[in-house]
Amino acid sequence: MTDDWKRRTKLIHAGTKRSGWGEMAEAIFLTQGFAYDSAEQAEARFIQAGEDEFIYARYGNPTVRMFEDRISAAEGTEAAFATASGMAAVSGALTSMLRAGDHVVSSRALFGSCLYILEEVLGRFGVEVSFVDGTDLDQWRAAMRPDTKAVFLESVSNPALEVIDIRSVAEIAHAVGATVVVDNVFATPVFSRAVEQGADVIVYSATKHIDGQGRALGGVICGTEDFIRKTAEPYMKHTGGSMSPFNAWIMLNGMQTLDLRCRAMADSALEVAQALEGHVALSRVRYPGLASHPQHDLAMAQMGSGGTVVTFDIADGKEAAFRFMNALKIVTISNNLGDARSIATHPATTTHHRLPAAQKAELGITPGLIRLSVGLEDTGDLIADLQQALARV
Repeated sequence: MTDDWKRRTKLIHAGTKRSGWGEMAEAIFLTQGFAYDSAEQAEARFIQAGEDEFIYARYGNPTVRMFEDRISAAEGTEAAFATASGMAAVSGALTSMLRAGDHVVSSRALFGSCLYILEEVLGRFGVEVSFVDGTDLDQWRAAMRPDTKAVFLESVSNPALEVIDIRSVAEIAHAVGATVVVDNVFATPVFSRAVEQGADVIVYSATKHIDGQGRALGGVICGTEDFIRKTAEPYMKHTGGSMSPFNAWIMLNGMQTLDLRCRAMADSALEVAQALEGHVALSRVRYPGLASHPQHDLAMAQMGSGGTVVTFDIADGKEAAFRFMNALKIVTISNNLGDARSIATHPATTTHHRLPAAQKAELGITPGLIRLSVGLEDTGDLIADLQQALARV
């Protein structure tokens, strides 16, 4: 039935499971275990649990299952596994499928913690990782090998906002039998068409737009029934990276307004980017929705939107960037994104602070770079706040 629904309808109704009480709001099942009618029933469930049969909260829970079913329906995948955080989703999706001797190709423009997983954790266990310029398809082709097991990319990179051609990278990867894993946080589930474009596994930090109000951590791995049930789920449930029922309930409530919030935030982000472009204090404004963005046409074809995040370089470097941030009155200084509140982040000293200076420069993370996650405030108020803070620079 849900296959005929549009995405906004799925984000509200898909996966709903009501108890005998017939509650309207999703129920929170705050239990770590489940009771059995008999020893024989317990034995049978451990051999093969049915769709609505549960064993232990680390393995599954009715509230968590509702979230998994709803996000997989919205994303267009067969199944999903909810995780404790976005990074649990990234590390779980990759580690569950890889072993020593495997080869991975990844775009180099990534969130700092994603880089840590690829550079440190996978390397420590004998997985070889090759990094490429994600926007250069020739580099993707050259990096592929017969033993390439997976490719990893952020569909829109954090924080440089490079847009990667999912369809073309997927074609290149599938030619050697590699699994395509896409971190789709900046694209959001609202603007995502990653499955249609060839992604095999999609991961989200639900902490961001899905919650959207700065309340709880969460993540999710979306993919085929075979990948989720036979690869990701066994790894995640035995290593303990599962989402809590309470956090799943928060995410379910966040999804009801996800489409409306993301579209409103993206509309504001475009207006903010247009207002900032050409400002005398800025050396560059980057937003995929601007015609000046290097991958603007790709972004419009791939997502139909520029997303909710704008970045810009303050010409006079770190000190000027700090003066700007400290002068903000509406926009909050933090390191989250996708929130109802607008958030300014200085990546060079926070999210990507551990990277060497040369690597920051290669990724476009300059001392003056500001990442602005545009929220739901009045757009005119936001622009006025940014302009008065830039005047202090």
